[in-house]
Parts: sequence; structure tokens; C-alpha cells
Amino acid sequence: MENSLLSLLIWLPIIAGFFVILLGNERANTARWVSVAASILVFVMSLTLYTEFDSTTHLMQFEEKSSWISQFNIYYHLGVDGISMPLIILTTFSTILVIIAGWEVIQTRPAHYMAAFLMMEGLIIGVFSALDAILFYAFWEASLIPMLLIIGVWGGDNRVYASIKFFLYTFLGSVFMLVSLIYMYNKGGSFSILDMHNLSLTTTEQAWIFWAFFMAFAVKVPMFPVHTWLPDAHVQAPTGGSVILAAIMLKMGGYGFFRFSLPITPDASLEFSEVVIILSLIAIVYIGFVALVQRDMKKLIAYSSISHMGFVTLGVFALFLAYTPGSAEGALLGLEGAMIQMISHGFISAAMLLVVGVLYDRLHSREISTYGGVINSMPKFTGFAVLFAMANAGLPGTSGFVGEFMVILGAVQANIWYAVLAASTLIVGAAYTLWMVKRVFWGAITNPEVATLSDINTREFGILAVLAIAVIAMGVYPQPVIDVMHVSIEHLLNQALTSKL
Repeated sequence: MENSLLSLLIWLPIIAGFFVILLGNERANTARWVSVAASILVFVMSLTLYTEFDSTTHLMQFEEKSSWISQFNIYYHLGVDGISMPLIILTTFSTILVIIAGWEVIQTRPAHYMAAFLMMEGLIIGVFSALDAILFYAFWEASLIPMLLIIGVWGGDNRVYASIKFFLYTFLGSVFMLVSLIYMYNKGGSFSILDMHNLSLTTTEQAWIFWAFFMAFAVKVPMFPVHTWLPDAHVQAPTGGSVILAAIMLKMGGYGFFRFSLPITPDASLEFSEVVIILSLIAIVYIGFVALVQRDMKKLIAYSSISHMGFVTLGVFALFLAYTPGSAEGALLGLEGAMIQMISHGFISAAMLLVVGVLYDRLHSREISTYGGVINSMPKFTGFAVLFAMANAGLPGTSGFVGEFMVILGAVQANIWYAVLAASTLIVGAAYTLWMVKRVFWGAITNPEVATLSDINTREFGILAVLAIAVIAMGVYPQPVIDVMHVSIEHLLNQALTSKL
């Protein structure tokens, strides 16, 4: 099973998705049960990646390789290391939640809705496990299609505009990546990502390739100023689509910087690191203030995601300034903090969006002004909402604190003012998150409809409880995650600091 585990994780949910489509919307309940069973099976199988993972080596594990397009030396080549493996488990974990969350809510074409998420799960796992550049690109682009349909079919009133904007931004950015991959193939004769890591490139070549990669990955993160598609996509997408978009798809951009930019273009990454750091700090600080004035809860969380993902790119590129000969501690902290931040943000953003989804399902409004005094009619739900809001604000003891704290520690060794600006998010983040909580949950009931709200049911309680456990567990004891990624991150750091000139 080990030799084909990754293929099973990719193709099992895709095949299950096609089967669910064949069941049709007439047998919606059967389609729901098949979907949740398939997602749970894939999640359980993905845990094998963790239990059998050798954290003492940076080498790829669970490798599979067979010829695909032989005339161009393209292989079906899969494998994972300590960077990609946690992201795969995050993907399989999140898929279960969105399928269960849409159980009763989605009444329009429920079978197609469930199938879209299953297929997207398989394609995203393909992104995180592909070791051939063309295979990676194929999965990268194919994963856009289910999300385009999810927003366009089950989204809000302005869903067509949002879905096309999402597709055009992410697709056009990726075209530059494809051109750079073909260029490196012509230079080295291989589409293997690991071979590309060892390719000797001139300063000019690295600069062009770095910016080509940057266009693809920055849009996906998304970084300032190519972030404007995300609020529209979030607001228009159904709750499940927003969860996968924030929890998983944004991480594809961060993963791209880890897998491609640092090891392939280390000199260009060093040369342009301050540009990326400045853009990251703008995202962290400025976009935080933009979140502060939002009236739509989903849009607030979307801008919050941009701000929090700024920590990822800050941690990735601050390593060059934090590194000092003889000590890589600061650089390692930044990189590991960026990885922890990606996983933590996956939990917290999913939780926050599901909280908004629960309210929207009841009153069909995301406007903060619609609510007030929700705690009076939904006390259990408010307990979860406040916990996730505190995690979003970076409360110590929650996962939201760990990654940001590690990145700030790394940034201190790079430049104290970078660290001060980054740390300001602990104030701004608390401001916009807690102000939303105050207006939505606390105080007297201001809308008579809020008085009629029923507290969360067993299904909703179970979803939020699982996320609460994940947020607290990772906040209190993140070491198991750090242990599996440490050697891979250390190897990446060595690659990033080794000049190819």
C-alpha cells in the first residue's frame, strides 16, 4: 500500500466524485453518505503519511514514478517530505468538515456539490505531492475548475463575476510559471522538480524565473497588491467553498515559494527578498486596517486571511536577513513559523467561516448590523465563536499565536522594525476581530429575529468542537508538527543559502 498510497489519496476522491455524480441529485441522501464515507476514508489513509513518516531525513518518501509522456521526459512522479505531508493531511481533514457542513444546507444539486469537493480534494493533494513540474502544473490548474463551479453555481447573487475574477487572476498568474518551467526543461532536459533544484542558473535567468514564479504564487497566497479577487470570491462562495479557499487553496501559494522559489532561485530570492518583505508587511498592517472597517463578516475574514498569510511570506523571505554565519536559528524560526502559520490559518479560517455560515443559514445575512446579542439565544455557539475569534487575534494557547510568534522572533533577527510592524497585527487583529464579536454576540438583542435563533445542532457542534480541539492542541503543543517538518525545512534553508552562481 505504501508504494501507491499517494495515488490512492489523489484518485480515490476523484473517482468517488464521479460516482456521486452518477448517483445524481435524485438520490441526494445516498450521495451525501457516499461523499462523507469517501472523505473519511481518504483522511484515515492520509494519516499513514504521518505515522510511517521518517522525520530524520529530508529525502522524498512514499515515492511513485512511472513514465507519462516519454518523448518530453515527463513522469507521473509523486512523493512527500516534511513540507508537503502536513498540508495533505490538512486537505483531507478540511474536506470532511465542508462535506458535513453542507449536509442540510445545500439543497440545489447536492450530489454535484459534494462531488466537486471530492474532486478538488484529489487535485489539491496532487499539487502537494507532484514531483514532476508538468504534473504539478496540471494539478495546479485543474484544481481551479471545481472551485470555479462551486462559486459559480452555489454562490451568491454576484457569483458569476466573482468566479470569473477568481479564475482569471489565478490562471493568468500561472501562465508565467509554465513558461519558466518549459525554459528550465530546455536548459536541463528534465521536468523533475528535484532536478530543477540543482540547475545552474545565471543571475538574469534566476531573476526572470523568480518573478515568473512570484506571479503565480503571490496571486494564490494572495499578496498585496494582487489580493483583490479574494474578498469577492469569499463573499460570493458558499460556506464550504470559502472554507476550502481559505484553509487550503491559499496554502498552495505558500507551498510554491517553499518548493520552487527558494531552492531553484536562491540568489534572486535573496536579491528581491526586501521587496517581498515590504509587500508582506503592507498586507499584515494595511490590510488589517482594511478589515477593521468591513461591515460584512465574510469580507472581514477574507481581509483577515490576507493579513495573516502575510506572515507566511514574511517568514519565508526574512530568512535571508535573519541568517548570520554560524547560526541559522533565526532563519529556521522564520521558515518553520511560516509553515505553522499556514496550518494554523487552515484551522482558524475554516472555523471562522463556518461560524459565519451557521449565522447565515439562519438569518441569510452576513451583515454585522443584522446581529447583536446572539449569546442570549445561542450560548453554546457563542462559546465556540469567541474561542475562534481569540485564536484569530493570536491569543497565546491557541494555534494562532504559535506561527506568528515564531515569524516575529525570526524577523527580530532580520530587522527589529520589521518585527515591530509585524507584531502590530496582534493589536490590529484583536481590534477588528473583537469589535466584530462585540457587535454580533454581546449585549442586548437588537434584532427581534435574533431572539428566535436556535442554538447549534449536534452536527454543527461536532464540526466546531473538532476545530476547537485542533486549534487548542496545536496552540498548546505544536511540537509534533514541528518535528516532522524540521529536517525538511533545514534542508530547504541550506538550498536557499547556497548560491548557484
